[in-house]
Amino acid sequence: MILVFELQNLLYLALGVIALGMELWAFADCARRKPADFERAYKKTKGFWMGLTGGAAAIGLLSVLLFGPLALLLFELAAVVAAAVYLADVRPALNESKGRGGTYGSW
Repeated sequence: MILVFELQNLLYLALGVIALGMELWAFADCARRKPADFERAYKKTKGFWMGLTGGAAAIGLLSVLLFGPLALLLFELAAVVAAAVYLADVRPALNESKGRGGTYGSW
């Protein structure tokens, strides 16, 4: 029974590290963009997305550091969703508005 508990903890830690990587990627991508890019893509402001992805990265870091079963599970889920929305919706729109193509653009 103890082995199962240890495996569960390792899996939770691995998922937390993967989520933290995704949140840091979203934050770093948002930080390197110009505010005008967000306006051109008709998305919320850069400050909004910096706050959202920065908060997500902070929650992800706390989740990994406070490692424990159900430490910040609900908050971590919300943080992953925020980073995923940025990476799946905002980032491709920003790329397209700069002419780099993306999932929204024509061929």
